[in-house]
Amino acid sequence: MKSSLKGAGMIVGVPKEVKDLETRVGITPAGVKALTEAGHTVLVETRAGDLSAFPDDEYQSAGAEIVGAAHNVWGLADMVVKVKEPVEQEYKYFHEGLVLFTYLHLAPLPVLTEKLLSEKVIGIAYETIRDRAGTLPLLTPMSEVAGRMSVQVGAAYLEKEKGGRGLLLGGVPGVPPANVCVIGGGIVGTNAAKIAVGMGAKVTIVDLNLNRLRELDDIFNGRLFTIASNSYNVARVTREADLVIGGVLIPGAAAPKIVTKEMVAKMKKGAVIVDVAIDQGGCVETARPTTHSHPSYEVDGVVHYCVTNMPAAVPNTSTLALTNATFAYVLKLAQLGAKAAILSDDGIRDGVNTYEGTLTCEPVAVSQQKSWEPVRELLA
Repeated sequence: MKSSLKGAGMIVGVPKEVKDLETRVGITPAGVKALTEAGHTVLVETRAGDLSAFPDDEYQSAGAEIVGAAHNVWGLADMVVKVKEPVEQEYKYFHEGLVLFTYLHLAPLPVLTEKLLSEKVIGIAYETIRDRAGTLPLLTPMSEVAGRMSVQVGAAYLEKEKGGRGLLLGGVPGVPPANVCVIGGGIVGTNAAKIAVGMGAKVTIVDLNLNRLRELDDIFNGRLFTIASNSYNVARVTREADLVIGGVLIPGAAAPKIVTKEMVAKMKKGAVIVDVAIDQGGCVETARPTTHSHPSYEVDGVVHYCVTNMPAAVPNTSTLALTNATFAYVLKLAQLGAKAAILSDDGIRDGVNTYEGTLTCEPVAVSQQKSWEPVRELLA
């Protein structure tokens, strides 16, 4: 069957996401149209885009072939484009030579890493691709969404019925606003601070980089407080906080534990933690991954919200934002093939985490205490 589909172009597969309440989709109808016009075949699993408001008929009108089940997509595709890392029920679809282009977040997932290696999958991770400026262009849009959402979510969980302290984030005249502590001044932290300041909260942002703190002071024109990160300062600001947002990222590696369990134990009862870094293990020691079905839990009276795919709550916005960033790479991989694209594009090369049985991402190797080899040397 694969050979009957195979023409001059690549077969690109778009499965329906199966992670708990994951509602995004890897390619939009606009992307399908561009791929098919370039001579490629696109297979879309039935109803893959429904929850992002992209029905099957839009994909068909754009030139996709709608296939009934996930195994048809995975089995026939040269490259599978997803949103979230595969879950256990998808491991059986892996096969040698498959190009998997998605968020992988392998550092805390040794079983998935081993499966990709044993099946010799070429795993290219959105979150480790870099652009010429050294930034993370495919992580940025979801970090923007998650950062902004973290304040919405935190404000909701501060309500008494959800276990919070019963605070209105912005307060009212005569009543002070909530204290919001943002750990990390990157994309997540900046977007979280933007929404928290806009809602009238008292915002403190913590970061190691003093130049970044100066930039944030200028950006927000003194409307938030900036604190240099050290254990003493983090303990103090979290103890005073009503809402703590974790936004610390080391690309490809496990997130460092900035907020310790001892700090959490000294926080106010009914305070809320939203750990956006949970995809990479979390920057709060008491954080553990949760789902949209069971999003929160309490430790020492502090509410923890640690959903690993927060942007799935707003899938139309998230899918459009993500695919705006990913599609140029999808097209290049389809046009050139994986090996040529990796050799010709430094950013894609940075994204390769596994290549035909070899681990190629140093931060993942360090996190899992595995050996690794740079993909450039493998392909030389």
